[in-house]
Amino acid sequence: MSKNDEIGKAFDIGLFKRVFAHTKPYKTIFWVVALAAILSAGFAILTPVLVRDVINGALSQKDADLLLYLVLSLLGVLLGQVITQLLFNYFANLLGESVIKDIRVRLFKRMMGFKMTYFDNSSIGVLVTRAVQDMQRIGEIFSQGFFVIVADLLKMLSAAAIMIIINWKLALIVFAILPIILIATRLFQQAMKVAFIEVRAQVANLNSFVQERIAGMKIVQLFNREEIEREKFRTINEKHQNAWLKTVWYNSIFFPIAEISYSVGIGLVVYFGVVQNINNVNLNDTGSIFAFFFLMDLLFRPLRQIADKFNTLQMGMVAANRVFKILDTESNIPNLGKLEKPEVKGNIEFDNVRFGYLEDEEVLHGISFKVEAGETIAIVGATGAGKSTIINLLNRFYEINSGAILVDGINIKDYTLQSLRSHIAVVLQDVFLFADTIANNISLKDDSISQSTIEEAAKQIGVHDFISSLPQGYQYNVKERGTMLSSGQRQLISFLRAYVSNPSILILDEATSSVDTYSEQLIQGATEKITEGRTSIIIAHRLATVKKADKIIVMDAGKIVEMGTHKELLKKGGYYSDLYEAQFLAEQQIA
Repeated sequence: MSKNDEIGKAFDIGLFKRVFAHTKPYKTIFWVVALAAILSAGFAILTPVLVRDVINGALSQKDADLLLYLVLSLLGVLLGQVITQLLFNYFANLLGESVIKDIRVRLFKRMMGFKMTYFDNSSIGVLVTRAVQDMQRIGEIFSQGFFVIVADLLKMLSAAAIMIIINWKLALIVFAILPIILIATRLFQQAMKVAFIEVRAQVANLNSFVQERIAGMKIVQLFNREEIEREKFRTINEKHQNAWLKTVWYNSIFFPIAEISYSVGIGLVVYFGVVQNINNVNLNDTGSIFAFFFLMDLLFRPLRQIADKFNTLQMGMVAANRVFKILDTESNIPNLGKLEKPEVKGNIEFDNVRFGYLEDEEVLHGISFKVEAGETIAIVGATGAGKSTIINLLNRFYEINSGAILVDGINIKDYTLQSLRSHIAVVLQDVFLFADTIANNISLKDDSISQSTIEEAAKQIGVHDFISSLPQGYQYNVKERGTMLSSGQRQLISFLRAYVSNPSILILDEATSSVDTYSEQLIQGATEKITEGRTSIIIAHRLATVKKADKIIVMDAGKIVEMGTHKELLKKGGYYSDLYEAQFLAEQQIA
């Protein structure tokens, strides 16, 4: 979406209605806020009226009883203002937080269902901005924007009406100044609309840059990129600063104009009010002049605030526009399958599968193979041959272009996504661990997996001693992305995580390519145990790890070029034999 599109929709009425549709579950809170806004306006108007009566009535007539009554009435009005303002502030914020809680849950749920293609093409920093900062801006529509504007408009209309009733001539003098502020307000709103869109864009860019550099700090330091990245950050930070300075500049122009107009209005009211009294037009109406001071404040101050709150409302609308854009994105894997099987045997078949990450670039060219239940197959080939793509397609992270993938003779599209993926466990080369305990990273907080189950599984595959040696053992916090563990240790945790899920289909994707010899020995031993009675797919560059496979599939440039056992493929003297000899000679030279 272009910036012009965003500007045009910064206060789109359809978008506004869509945001407010989320208040339906909170109708009671909504009406409490509305009632508090009305009462607040009423109490605000009563104050200048009572002040006029004090001056014109109690003081001029020297009536002590009337004075006491009016002072007590003023105290009651002030107390009412405090209570209604408290209710207004609390429930307006409660409504805003309730709405953004619901929208944030919807957004997160929506993003969790997106295809991997969406995340391949999206900035993590931008998505985080949408889910956190933009959500807060939406909440401010209710807590600091719309309802405050409504309450202020009520005060302004009431103040204008009371002015006309008290002294219509003085009211006309005040109204003559209003066009100046209204024109300034309109120009201010238009300028701020553009400025706030730029601010949100620069905030997203800044978040994205910082997040990526912190995540990749090791690369930055290894390649001596500190100075270069610092300069890039300085440039992005300057753009962020300049975007905010635009809003500061517009505020610096608008608010002095509003203050000058207000001051001019006060001067004119005082002058003409006194002239009227001198000319005996309203000799005993000094209280009206004082009342006008209060009423003008109720008229001009809200007008200044409305400009400011309208900016808040616009920022919230811009944020809502961006959040709803994600919610409207059609990038989900179609989950139309109805089949939920508690168990599967593990028969797998790829039938002439064609696929490409981009529409015009096919990665797999008619792949066909079968895996019998309980069989262990290995998929080998050079980098980019399409090995990992097969795993992504089996889990339905991406949709195939044509062909079919079957599990137990049933198209995987006929399974529900949850049912399909519950039978498959994957151990990836790049292990991701959450900033949590080892136990929680293994069970992923699945209540059906107990601590005793985890420990028993760890003993079976030979990693219990390693985990027990860590501080707090299974309760050891591995920090973000598991940085407190070595790559080999993270791989072992990932392997145990797959094991305790008791899958029917096990996938090891380069599971031993980045681990030390000791960890590799543990995994090799565990692999033999976990693959017993399970369909297993092993993807590996190191051919020594796949010798015992029941079948080896050799891939090159998205096609299957050979298939057979280790011995059969060596006898053929083809592609696999060449790969094996090249690796064997390389290992011999290193040794």
